[in-house]
Amino acid sequence: MRKIGLTMLTAFLGGAMALGTYKVFEKDPNAGMTFEDRQKVYFTSNRTPEIMSSAGELDFTQAAAAVTPAVVYIRTTYNANQSGRSSGQDQLEQMFGEMFGQRARPQQQAPQRASGSGVIISPDGYIVTNNHVVANASKVQITTNDHREFEAKVIGTDPNTDLALIKISATNLPIVKLGNSDDVRVGEWVLAVGNPFNLTSTVTAGIVSAKGRSIGIIGSDNDDDDQNSNPFGRSRYQQQAPAPRKAIESFIQTDAAINPGNSGGALVNTKGELIGINSAIASHTGSYEGYGFAVPVNLAKKVLNDLERFGSVKRGYIGVSFQELNPDVAQQLNIKNTVGLYVNDVVAGGGAAQAGLQKADIITKVEGNTIYESSDLQERVGRLQPGDKVNLTVLRNGSERNVSVTLKGDMPVANRTAAVSKSAEELYNKLGGSFQPLSPAQKAKFHIASGVVVTQVREGGFFENADIPVGSIITNMNHSPINSTNDIDKAITSTRNGMVNISGYYPDGSKFTGSFQVE
Repeated sequence: MRKIGLTMLTAFLGGAMALGTYKVFEKDPNAGMTFEDRQKVYFTSNRTPEIMSSAGELDFTQAAAAVTPAVVYIRTTYNANQSGRSSGQDQLEQMFGEMFGQRARPQQQAPQRASGSGVIISPDGYIVTNNHVVANASKVQITTNDHREFEAKVIGTDPNTDLALIKISATNLPIVKLGNSDDVRVGEWVLAVGNPFNLTSTVTAGIVSAKGRSIGIIGSDNDDDDQNSNPFGRSRYQQQAPAPRKAIESFIQTDAAINPGNSGGALVNTKGELIGINSAIASHTGSYEGYGFAVPVNLAKKVLNDLERFGSVKRGYIGVSFQELNPDVAQQLNIKNTVGLYVNDVVAGGGAAQAGLQKADIITKVEGNTIYESSDLQERVGRLQPGDKVNLTVLRNGSERNVSVTLKGDMPVANRTAAVSKSAEELYNKLGGSFQPLSPAQKAKFHIASGVVVTQVREGGFFENADIPVGSIITNMNHSPINSTNDIDKAITSTRNGMVNISGYYPDGSKFTGSFQVE
């Protein structure tokens, strides 16, 4: 009996130790997975009948039923005295009302509010929306289709594509399946799902009118305020925030009815697959006039994965400046080609220079596809990372040759938004930064055991006001070591006197300390 008892006790202890060891080393199952990979796992475990594309009599009911539960209503709040918002306020209100979202006329010193849409792409609460929907917001509130309310944390923004990734604390959420925008064809039926004019869960239908549209809405330098000559609100977008220097526009154009409040919502095909994020309308009146524009989902996938992983977008660059050819430009340059991109200059040491490109070359194809507009090249390269290769066809002295260009990286641009309030999400946003855990090599460089690196600084937040730049290391908050965004949440919500003390290192290795007022 003693032997049997001893054997059972040994087995029990061994099993307990094995289970404990597993728990110690258990990792986040999503770690290192892209949003597309996570969706494959999700749909493998949650099989649903395949939605067939309509043939003959049109029927959008299946696609609408599949998508609507995962499209959320976003309400944003802006402080009346927030830095950078007093100047040009009327233009901002016009811009949001005419093009992107709904903004109530603010009372003096009262909080300003706007609204838009978002699409859930991961069951654990990640939501894609437009940068202009959440830019400079002090509070981001989410209402799901089943009327639950959450406060969202801004994970990262990318003004260059007008995309943003936000997150709510929830699980087992419905999601919209990511599609393939390369397969989208002009003339196919699509649905736009969003919240126009505060009318939640609105579905409209139309067709794809065009692809690869570049409308000059992101970071345009046009200062003309005449709405007839400026139907896209270019100058108003310019006044909203510092313009991105490397805007990427390759919109899917649709005639599905899109109105103020649809921004950040879903553009889906008849199979219920997400093919674009609705972003803008062309309108003289501010309401739908037949032209809507969406960011293609294949570009969005890269941006969103980078924002979740790094807090900012890691882009690769060919290293050329160019102009789009057409008959007028060809005549000015005294060349025969009217299609392609004319190389004005080649960046020394860039990928193009190393691949042998020269000034006056004409880039005619990317990955074997003819380049008709600059967006054909920019959107394709925008999906890639530094170090990736892109195959170009180049015309020189009447003969074409194929070259492989290795993309070079660039220093991250400080993308900008801001926030203020008392919940974990609002206080996190008030910091005005995005973060990435330190690698062992970075910890060794600074001789520290904990820390996160600042990957993004947003306008109006503490980091901008305290001159803490991108690349700085945050090691402690309120004397607690910081290794993740969860540690930051705990530090900024557990303060008793309304102050958070922050310490860390500037990029050059010098130390800094600062105090952050949370109330």
